[in-house]
This record gives sequence, structure tokens and C-alpha cells, in this order.
Amino acid sequence: MNDRQQRDDALAAEYALGTLSGLARLRFARRLHTEPELAASVARWQTLLAGLDSQLAPITPPEKVWKKITLSLPEKPVVQAKRSYAGWMVAASIAAIALIVQLFLQPATLSPLTVLSDTQHRERWVVSADNKLKQLSLTPLHPIAVASSNSLELWLIPAGKAPISLGLLNSNTATAIALNDRELTGTGIIAISLEPQGGSPTGQPTGPVLYSGQL
Repeated sequence: MNDRQQRDDALAAEYALGTLSGLARLRFARRLHTEPELAASVARWQTLLAGLDSQLAPITPPEKVWKKITLSLPEKPVVQAKRSYAGWMVAASIAAIALIVQLFLQPATLSPLTVLSDTQHRERWVVSADNKLKQLSLTPLHPIAVASSNSLELWLIPAGKAPISLGLLNSNTATAIALNDRELTGTGIIAISLEPQGGSPTGQPTGPVLYSGQL
């Protein structure tokens, strides 16, 4: 028996014993389909090992062996119970509510409504509004210097009615204004006046109107 035959015989013995594993066992099993002599060697070893097995008396292992084997086994994966129909309905309801909330929380799409100009008819502010005229955004085209003792206040002046304060404005960044129950329907004017810090103390414009525009 040459070296190759000895090596193959050893592999056949390992294969019969079950100690040959992994890729080595797969490669050896493929060889058995094309190499009859190798298959005969495996059969011979299986016969020899089966004879030895029949001569051995069974021995019951001590309890500590079973405990050690149990502790060495991996934990069983937790199998989640299938959701009932009611569970799926609850999940679908939560998803629907989340979608509705997301839609309502999305920022409104604003479109330009009018432009406010100064007394020299130079455009200074862009007024944008949502499609329901419930929210405004006022953006200065150029930064505006305002003394710390003053504030810019926005007014809605409906035709034939007293001015209505819409709130204070930032002089160099966009300001969002919620109209709430105040309506922009009909004709009127939007104006910005210079007021004392914090806004008009009377609820009506007290300082000069710096910018205005027609609705």
C-alpha cells in the first residue's frame, strides 16, 4: 500500500467513524461516487466498526454529564407568536394615525402674496401665504437696521376698518405669522410700522409706517 492508499484508507476510517467533517467530508463523499475502491474501503471500515459496536455494553452516563451537555447547548430562539387579526388591525390603525399626524405636521407650502415697499417705492419685503390664507411669512429682501429701543410691527388694515396687529417682525430674517381667526379675504393693506420695543402700547400704530402693500 503506497502513501496515497494509506491516506485514503485513513480518510475512509474517519468517514465511517463520523469524525471527518466540513468541506473535507463533502470532498470525500464526492469521490465515493467515482472511485469504487474508495467506497469499498469505507464499507470495510463500517463493517469492522459495526462489529466492535456489537461487543460493547451500553453504559448510562452520570447525571452531571447530561447537565454539562445541557448547559453547553445554545439557547433556544424565542419564537414570536403569530399576531392575531385584532393585532394586525391595531397595527394598521397606528400606522394610519401616524400618517395623518405626519400630513398635518408637514410645513405648509407658501406662495408669494404681495410685496411691501417703502415710501420711495423700493421693494423691501416679500409676503408669502399658504393656500388657505392661514399662515404668512415675511422675508426682508435686505437686512434692516432697527434700534434696540424699537420693534417692527405688522398690521392688517381691512378696507374701511381699523388696523389689526399681526405681530412683531425680525428685521433681518423671515418671520412666520399665524393668522388664526384673522382673515385676509377682500381688499386691504398690509403695513409695517416702527413701534417702541415690544410693539405698540395702544393696539394701534403709533409710529411711522415704513412699508406697505396692497392685498
